[in-house]
Amino acid sequence: KAMERLNRVATTDNPQLDFLQRTGNDTLSLSRKIQDALKDGKSGAEYAPFNFSQSVKVGAQMIAAEVPTRVYYVSLGGFDTHTTQTGRHAGLLQELSQGLGSFLTDLKALGHLDRTLVMTFSEFGRRVAEHEQQGTAHGTAGVMFLAGGKVKAGVHGSRPDLSDLDEGDLKFKTDFRAGYSAVLKDWFAADASKVFGAEFK
Repeated sequence: KAMERLNRVATTDNPQLDFLQRTGNDTLSLSRKIQDALKDGKSGAEYAPFNFSQSVKVGAQMIAAEVPTRVYYVSLGGFDTHTTQTGRHAGLLQELSQGLGSFLTDLKALGHLDRTLVMTFSEFGRRVAEHEQQGTAHGTAGVMFLAGGKVKAGVHGSRPDLSDLDEGDLKFKTDFRAGYSAVLKDWFAADASKVFGAEFK
């Protein structure tokens, strides 16, 4: 309501107020477009009733409605498995797999898969050895998944060597910045070296 009142003010000689009005109008217009997308959004896939799956479903609806957003961020927590890791970790990976599977199926059915890139990342890896609480401690190296209609499928980089660890941690073979650089350069047509201050192949 406050935004609508602000936008009813006549154009003034005040450039700051004019900027606020334009921004407010753009925000209201985008908000209505998002509401319409979520209300009328068609789905080309079934989504599980988990939070992650429902979040990526919203993303698919907004992509299909061509909401002008370049990046959507969805998170799935709970991977900090210091105790009884086996069952919890399997459940989390199933939730991730089901959610992303539905998302990709949906976008393909709606004709938007080729213009979408999915990239997963984690803030930390896990230590290789299990400890006495049947879990693992924070580690260093991890896995990054990319998916989409234009992704070159397959495993990229070499597999970790479980016999050559760094104080119990995997030694990474590919710098994660190389993955980010490839996405910035090949997907967003951005100069990744300006972001990182160096080249990462």
